[in-house]
Amino acid sequence: MATTSASTALILGALVLLPVSPASAQTEPAPPSQITGAWPEVKCQRWRSAYDEALKRFGRKGLGQEFITGNEAFIASGCQSRSDVCPRSAEELNFANVMVMAGMNAGLASTFMPYACRKS
Repeated sequence: MATTSASTALILGALVLLPVSPASAQTEPAPPSQITGAWPEVKCQRWRSAYDEALKRFGRKGLGQEFITGNEAFIASGCQSRSDVCPRSAEELNFANVMVMAGMNAGLASTFMPYACRKS
């Protein structure tokens, strides 16, 4: 029970803390229709910024190498590859939840996220 409360507190705290800069917290992201030809790059930049900020705030403790490598491969591909990063530990799941909320707050669609656990 305490772990669930701590996880919830971590996620809720991250939602408050993750805006990358004070200006981004006050400014709505420009809709794709106002960005000519660069929307995929803008989305990836926003994702990278959120990822870097989440790592800085929460660290890598509990994040496996496969999880980190998958996230970084997704970013290295220009956020185009479907790397299917599967969170396996509680820390990875919390990190992925924080990233999904940060992505949604940055104007990214839920289909943009690299997180998926496929049945083998």
